[in-house]
Amino acid sequence: MRDRITPAYRLYVLVLLGTYAVLWLWLAVAPLDRRDWALENMLVAAFGFGLWASHRAFVFSRVSYTLIFVFLCLHAVGAHYTYAQVPYEAAWRALTGDSFNALVGWQRNNYDRVVHFSYGLLLAYPIREIFLRVADVRGFWGYFLPLDFTLSTSALFELIEWGAASVVGGDLGAAYLGTQGDIWDAQKDMALAATGALTAMLITAVVNGFLQRDFAREWSNSLKVKDARPYGENEIARMLDDTAGQAPGSA
Repeated sequence: MRDRITPAYRLYVLVLLGTYAVLWLWLAVAPLDRRDWALENMLVAAFGFGLWASHRAFVFSRVSYTLIFVFLCLHAVGAHYTYAQVPYEAAWRALTGDSFNALVGWQRNNYDRVVHFSYGLLLAYPIREIFLRVADVRGFWGYFLPLDFTLSTSALFELIEWGAASVVGGDLGAAYLGTQGDIWDAQKDMALAATGALTAMLITAVVNGFLQRDFAREWSNSLKVKDARPYGENEIARMLDDTAGQAPGSA
């Protein structure tokens, strides 16, 4: 693995890392709400530590690192302004003189919704890379499991948001949740993350279907039953029998 990391690859990853570090440090100066910024960056710190801790054993492709980089940049902007107050509308008006929300038919600041969609769209492929290379999944499961993982972690994040907002309470909790008065905010966020992941996996499937000669066969084989025996209580009985057979004096 390590001998496949070329100087060009290493340089590319270092450029991404350096660019993100500069952006993060710039946006860390005088955020709109320092306490909300700190809360928003807790999971980023944990994610960054995980990438660093595993980088010797697992190196992502440049495609995956680029997608992760873009998502983290989007999140850094949201953390700086708080998601509900990212001034994309003011920036668009200054640039064009028109309202972006009116152009696309939005009634609220939807930057948070864009990032939730981007979570699925941008991170499903890196997640797929993990499933392919660690769990050795193939065919259908290589597309379904990233979608499933994205939706489950999106739901987990909504629970974390709820818990954190309940603990800190007040304006800080409201800023962290960023519901903007929408009682269905959590459900919409999860749906957007799933839609983004589905979009990413459909694009990946189309590309693989065009380039991979055994695409249809691999997909078909992944859905075949590999072991016709039922597990559950039968497997428990087998393991108990094996344990009994290995007991001292059982020979």
